[in-house]
Amino acid sequence: MLDLGVCLAYGRGSYPAYLQTGDTVKHALATTREQDFAAWYQEVIAEADMAEESGVRGCMVIRPWGYGIWERIQKLMDARIKAAGVENCYFPLFIPLSFFAEEADHVDGFAKEMAVVTHHRLKAIDGTLQPDPDSKLEEPLVVRPTSETVIGKAMSRWVQSWRDLPLLTNQWANVVRWEMRTRMFLRTSEFLWQEGHTAHATRDDAMAETLRALEMYRSFAEDVLAMPVVAGEKPENERFPGAVATYSIEAMMQDGKALQAGTSHYLGTGFAEAAGIRYQDQEGTQQLCHTTSWGVSTRMIGGVIMVHGDDDGLRCPPQIAPHQVIIVPMLRDKPEDAEVLAYCEELARDLGAVDIFREPLRVLFDKKPIKAATKRWGWVKKGAPIIVEVGGRDVAGGNVSVLRRDGLYDDNGKLASAIMPRGDFVASVGVMLGEIQTRLHAEARERLLANIRRDVTEIGALAGAFEGEKPGWVEVQWARPTGDALDKVVEWLKAHKLTLRNAPMDAEPVDGVCIFTGEAAVERVLVGRSY
Repeated sequence: MLDLGVCLAYGRGSYPAYLQTGDTVKHALATTREQDFAAWYQEVIAEADMAEESGVRGCMVIRPWGYGIWERIQKLMDARIKAAGVENCYFPLFIPLSFFAEEADHVDGFAKEMAVVTHHRLKAIDGTLQPDPDSKLEEPLVVRPTSETVIGKAMSRWVQSWRDLPLLTNQWANVVRWEMRTRMFLRTSEFLWQEGHTAHATRDDAMAETLRALEMYRSFAEDVLAMPVVAGEKPENERFPGAVATYSIEAMMQDGKALQAGTSHYLGTGFAEAAGIRYQDQEGTQQLCHTTSWGVSTRMIGGVIMVHGDDDGLRCPPQIAPHQVIIVPMLRDKPEDAEVLAYCEELARDLGAVDIFREPLRVLFDKKPIKAATKRWGWVKKGAPIIVEVGGRDVAGGNVSVLRRDGLYDDNGKLASAIMPRGDFVASVGVMLGEIQTRLHAEARERLLANIRRDVTEIGALAGAFEGEKPGWVEVQWARPTGDALDKVVEWLKAHKLTLRNAPMDAEPVDGVCIFTGEAAVERVLVGRSY
């Protein structure tokens, strides 16, 4: 019997050793990560029934398994948001164009991505439905790309006195940014997210909130998504339009590219001035508020796929899995099938009484009239953390057959299962799920740390560091240039298809010069390719 603690050792690129040797192993997916990472990603989404094309370019239908993961993210994130004293509300999907016109820097950053509504009805003209010329709006409406402007207007009404501060709001919504190059979950024209917006009396209070949200995202990614990230401040050229400072969490995908998984912005008083968000202080003087905004989106799901997936499909961290344990009965169209079904029913009841991660265990008894092998591989591709198969022999012996999706393989590199007494499984399932959560994080963290280079000190060597297939990131010393000097850096980076990710908050102190300008360094910054 295989030891449930056995886990395949992953190398620098996070591909199983047996794939690196050239051995041929049949997997659930037709495309491996080694063959074509981009195609593998799309295949995981399709085969795991996570999402599909909608008929509108850049928009997707999120299927129950994919949306179930988002619901878990939403539930667990929402609890953290509310624990910080932030209240949920909702703001309109349509924003008057004039709201954006008041904030020049902000609108310039989103102008190319805005979807605009100009008419309010259709009319059949020459047999074709088209906008009715007589229904043109007096003022065009922008389909929400982000809500700073409309929420700013509301804040200007809600904030009058220092007693009204801090004002802490959040909304769960959809937004539209008309993307030119789209990829499901990672970059879509419409996506789901939460966006927090807060107003404060002082810069210090607003900065504290900005960093609180950043830490909330960092710990959520690490503890809930099992996705290690680097938290830090974005360089000036990567700031949110109109922001004074932008902070991000950056995750490394298995192909070495970076994914910006969440951002938090200190907006200063610029948005407050544009929207008229003022308060009367304790001395009776009118002051501008300092505002923040912060958000994460369904992009996190894309990150989970590319961080944890293997050549058999998704591996879903137990905390966000819609179902943590799947029970699959092995039926043979014989009288003893009734006994198997009854055994599975009792097992499901026993498991439903187990608590894991401070919640009842989420168990699904899959009774669909489909062949057991088909169901098994369907759940493997979805990445259900534990799949339990029960056949007549298991019932007779009081056992279950357990397959874990955190890397339990046999000596030939094939997914393997282990036979356990039913009672032992029920008693240890919580420990198993905790181990799976921990193991996925440890595996991804090892890959992250192994693929950040810190030995590059010359710009020529920096370009060469990204010549491999999975180059990872390079941390270099940085002088925070601005103006023309920054423009030259950005131009060089674009020529090499590179970007500045963030200046890690836990980086070692600087001890040299900026790799780009030769000036004295003030911090370290990550350079990489990104999604």
